Amino acid sequence: MSNYIYIAIGLFVLAAFMGLIVLIEILSDRPTPKPAVFAHGTFAVVALLLLLFVVVKQHGGGPVISLSILVLAALGGLTLFTIDMQKKPIPKWLALVHPFAAVIGLIALVAYALF
Repeated sequence: MSNYIYIAIGLFVLAAFMGLIVLIEILSDRPTPKPAVFAHGTFAVVALLLLLFVVVKQHGGGPVISLSILVLAALGGLTLFTIDMQKKPIPKWLALVHPFAAVIGLIALVAYALF
């Protein structure tokens, strides 16, 4: 098993903690804390790139399902980031769907790593 998967999992967990800080502010109708927003995105992107590297290295094998789910979550995150940077109100439903998808993808990745 590639150590990159474990590093990616750790980075996704860090991203989740930063994302939780951002989500609480969104649901409380307060401005998002930009350091947490940028840290969340940075951790998630680096983890996603590591995961992509693992899948490509295994010639399309490996945690493809978790990668697919996490890419969809990342697209939702990019949408949220764009809305936030335009200083528009963030739809709460999207702020809830994004982490739900990311958690499903992370669970699939952890399951792959363990089994």
